[in-house]
Amino acid sequence: MTRIPRRRPRALILLAAAGLSLAACSATDTTAGADQGRAVPDPGTGHLHGLGIDPADGAVYAASHHGVFRLDGGKATRVVGRYQDTMGFTVTGPSTFLASGHPDPADPEARSPHLGLIRSADAGRTWQTLSAEGEADFHSLVQAGDVLYGFDSQSGRVWASTDAGRSWDRRAKAEAIDLAAHPASATTVWAATGTGLERSTDGGRTFRPVSSAPRLVAVEEPEPGSLVALTADGRVLTGRGEGPWTQLGRLPEGGEATVLTAVSMQRLLAADSTDAVYESADGGRTWMFRHRPATGQEHP
Repeated sequence: MTRIPRRRPRALILLAAAGLSLAACSATDTTAGADQGRAVPDPGTGHLHGLGIDPADGAVYAASHHGVFRLDGGKATRVVGRYQDTMGFTVTGPSTFLASGHPDPADPEARSPHLGLIRSADAGRTWQTLSAEGEADFHSLVQAGDVLYGFDSQSGRVWASTDAGRSWDRRAKAEAIDLAAHPASATTVWAATGTGLERSTDGGRTFRPVSSAPRLVAVEEPEPGSLVALTADGRVLTGRGEGPWTQLGRLPEGGEATVLTAVSMQRLLAADSTDAVYESADGGRTWMFRHRPATGQEHP
């Protein structure tokens, strides 16, 4: 799964943290005057970074600039009021999520602007730091059997872990927006670059361009060798890397396509820059809304 990367200098992160901390204080203090009792408007999801389905109950989750949200009946509910900027995001098992990004700006225990790799075993209610805190900001995470791949925006490298993300091997530099791999062929890694597609056949140690690929912003490999991908203008494509690509359908007209998650070849989730979430049950040929952002919602 993927997002269009937006890098945040540390100074800006710390300034944002201070600003939101002050906003939180003014929202809860009702003793210092009439204006102090005004609620601060909820910013909504903000920019969406990742999507996934929890196999424990079939719920759809969206990872975003303002936390992790559960999507039910068209409503997005932030999990336990946590505002962490959840960048890379993947569901690896029942109620089990891996993520990266930046801490909740109001978290008094935050020790670094980069979370490294974090894990939740209770559907995002609590998180445990696994590795690379203060070092890595993974903008894409993909589990391929026993191998976990991440694209770290700080080093510009693909990282690989064979012990569930506790330690890492830093591999090739890549201009990646999104990574894809399948457990049946875990040494083959695909990288959508926004201008095309690159492939590694040695576990992310080297990459080469796929000459036939269009300008892809997201790629998934739900079946061995079978890719599903998104272009920025919302076209949903399928192919096998080299060779022709076939357009299956298109996202509803909205913003620029940003996120794609393939639960299977038939069940797909996607999002665009308007922070709308879509679902397809027919391999991307037709799409329905799972979430529409509120009118006037702040967009970072």
